[in-house]
Amino acid sequence: MDAHYNRLRSLRVDFTETYRGMGMKRTESGTLLLAKPGRMKWSYAQPAGKLFLLDGKYGYSYTPGDAQAERYPAKQLDDFRSPLRFLLGHTRIEKELTTLTISSQGNDFVLRGVPENMEQRVSQLALTVTPNGTIEKIEWSEADGSATAFQLSNEEQNPTIAPNAFFFQPPPGVTVVRGLPPI
Repeated sequence: MDAHYNRLRSLRVDFTETYRGMGMKRTESGTLLLAKPGRMKWSYAQPAGKLFLLDGKYGYSYTPGDAQAERYPAKQLDDFRSPLRFLLGHTRIEKELTTLTISSQGNDFVLRGVPENMEQRVSQLALTVTPNGTIEKIEWSEADGSATAFQLSNEEQNPTIAPNAFFFQPPPGVTVVRGLPPI
């Protein structure tokens, strides 16, 4: 897996995110763009227009209909959109996860562990990886009992991404405010 993602400069992948917790279930989907160094863009098709963007210095979060978009210093982001940086080879998985185990699931492999320095929040992370090292699914359980899963598909390696793709332009009438990093 590390060898597969370490050689990439950019990545485009479709995602379906499912969250279960606090008595609710939410499913969202869209496209994720990643580019070295430290740029990430989650463009949601469902709900349409929702956006999470990391330009390398700041993270931005916006949901259509809101009067404000939130901005956070990238260094303060510890939600799981940020640790997904290993999709671009920024880390080595055995250093990122404590108690790492590997098992087979059909033709795929499942890597399980607890993210380093997130032990108080995340009880387990599981990555489903194909034999060629492509991540198909990322699941984690949190200490509060909630669970999040990202199903990934249609991976495109090293696509050309316009330089302005990671620039946040608020919609007319929307102000950008300093937000609290997602937890």
